[in-house]
Amino acid sequence: QVQLVESGGGSVRSGGSLRLSCAASGISISEYCTGWFRQAPGKEREGVAFINGDSSTRYLDSFQDRFAISRDPAKNIVYLQMNSLKPEDTAMYYCAALDGFCGTFIAAPIFHHWGQGTQVTISS
Repeated sequence: QVQLVESGGGSVRSGGSLRLSCAASGISISEYCTGWFRQAPGKEREGVAFINGDSSTRYLDSFQDRFAISRDPAKNIVYLQMNSLKPEDTAMYYCAALDGFCGTFIAAPIFHHWGQGTQVTISS
């Protein structure tokens, strides 16, 4: 059984940082594309950052300016370091895994496994 368990969310003030973790079981993150989506109230789920089995990364929009995705294959954990957080970063952040490669097309429906999400709240 595949499980993705997120942690590290919380409430911080604008300009602060958080590091999210996604602990995977039942799959090897070295063989999957694993990454992060987020969804704010009333908005669609949007992709943030992804890391492939070959360690190549994909960032959507301008997230690479402030966010960094990494992984620890030995622990089977994917991280999302988020810096210079803004109130508009407030959302539920979801870990997701795709049995394949994340290339130029990344969208929520193609991902096979999802975590339950971790809430990130940024106050001004």
